[in-house]
Order: sequence, then structure tokens, then C-alpha cells
Amino acid sequence: MYVKQLVKTECDKKGKGQHSMANSTENSIFNNTHVISWLQYFLNNTEVDLEHVKILDITKKNKNLIPAVEAHRSVLVFTEAGHKDIFYRMFNAGLGECTVIYNEGSEPVGPIKTSRVADMIDRGINESAGMLVLNPNARTTIKFGIDNRELAYGSVKYVGSEIRTVILSKMQINDGKNVCVISGESIAVEAAILDGEGTVIAVEYNSRDRATLEDNVGQFGLNNITIIDHVDEETMKDLPVPDVTMLVASASMEQEMKCLLKINPHMEFVIYTLDFIVAASMPKLCGELGIRDPEIMQLTVSKLTSKNTYKTEPAPWIITGKAGE
Repeated sequence: MYVKQLVKTECDKKGKGQHSMANSTENSIFNNTHVISWLQYFLNNTEVDLEHVKILDITKKNKNLIPAVEAHRSVLVFTEAGHKDIFYRMFNAGLGECTVIYNEGSEPVGPIKTSRVADMIDRGINESAGMLVLNPNARTTIKFGIDNRELAYGSVKYVGSEIRTVILSKMQINDGKNVCVISGESIAVEAAILDGEGTVIAVEYNSRDRATLEDNVGQFGLNNITIIDHVDEETMKDLPVPDVTMLVASASMEQEMKCLLKINPHMEFVIYTLDFIVAASMPKLCGELGIRDPEIMQLTVSKLTSKNTYKTEPAPWIITGKAGE
């Protein structure tokens, strides 16, 4: 199953413009019979309680390995040949102490082997097969509000994690929901982690911001983000139809909303702005676009400093609403 490979020290950069971060086939090469046979194999050869195993087929499009391993104690991973740095990426994400249980073939037969991820960083995957990844330190709760220090350093000035938590809550993300995020890099990253069964379309107009987002995609091992450089019917035509759009208010906001409403007349919107005038004008714009009774709220976060004074963060306005209601 595994073959020695040269370790890559950083993620390969993709070109600018439109990018698809998924690197696997649309249709899985593992059917139900294969899955059951691998489950039986690990049941016969390990003491792992398979009742609580997360099954993850990364030969399918948009499947994220690293977030799944971070959130589950046991993950049965199905993968095809060609992942040259899969264990290095896991190690780089802080999963070096995880245990990998596997065999040397592409069928669930033969002797079983066990290794730490940290001891496999110079290995790649040479054949399609299943492997069991154990993470005793997996978190068992949903994680909202990634600390900004965990995100890739670059051109982006990230919104505070507390504000991001509220925005993600307003987006009501669940597995399988397709999301569009315009100029909200950290929102796109965290939405992709939370929404393992859906697609996140990230719109970044600035090339440096796109590069920073690509760094985050590699750092968190995300395969369900597609990056485009602007919003129009041409760039969106081959992408999944978004159910909800989060956008940072800008001069192009009205054009973006009109375009997205042509794609999905029942689009949910979550809009972020620091400008009171923009916030005050949103009821009129929403009414013109068929978004009735938008909710407009302001968030203020104050933190106690080492000098026993309070430092107030920028207080954004968050506007939410759904079209066609």
C-alpha cells in the first residue's frame, strides 16, 4: 500500500484565477462490498471498537482527511494511489502521534501493520486501499472560532474569532450545505472544516489574498474549497449552487447579490460591514432584491488588557436574510 516518497516541505502553489482544490475523482472506486470487507478485516485484526469509526472515502470529491482525523478517535480512510505526501501533511497539522493501521496490499488480507504518523512522513500511497487512523486526542465537540494565530500569515487581516463564531452561527452550516464566501478568508476556511459534505466557493479579488487562502487550504488539508477571483454567471456556472452566501459589504455588493439570486432565488445572505451608513441602507436594498425583514445587529467585543483596561474591538454590523420568503 505504501511506498517511499520524497518529502515535500510545502504545498504546491496553484495558478491564480479559478482553482479547484479537490484532487480526487467524482465517483468512488470503493462500493459497499469493499467497505464491508475492510471493516471485517480490521474487526478481525484489531481491538478497535468499529461501532464508533468514522468512514471517510477520500477518492470522492471534496473530502477532508485532516479535519476528520482531528474530530474523530477512529477514522477508516479509503484512498487511491498517488497521495505522495499524505502523512507529511497530517504530521504538519499536528497529528504525528496518531496511529495508522494498514496492510501492504490493495485487498483486506494478509498481515496487519501499525505505525505512528510521525514515522511515516516520507511515505506515500502506492495502491488504492483502506487504512485505519486512530487519534486518542481527537476533540469530541464542534470547534467554532479558530484562533487567528492558527491561520496562515499573509496579506489578510482576519476578523476576530469571536465575531467569526457569530457569523458561522448565522450561516447555519451543516453537512452538505453549499456555501459562498466573498472576501471572508477565515470564514471560508472554518466553513470548509465544519461542512465536510458540502462545497465552499471562496471569492477573492486580490491575488495576494488568494495566495494566503491557498496557504490555509494546504495547512488545514481542505479539499472542499474552490477559489475564484470574481462573481458572475460565467465563473459560477460549473460550480455547485450555493445555499448561503456570506459577503463583506463593498462597492460590488449589489451586483454580487443580484448575480447570486439569479443562480438561487432563495439564497440566504449573511453580510458583514463596519459602515453604519451601509448597514442603515440594507433594509431598502434587501427590499428591492426580495429579501424581506432582514435582521440587522451590531456586535461589540471588549477584552480586558494587562493594564486592567478594556480594549474594544471593531464593532461590525451583521445583516441576515433570505430571499423569496
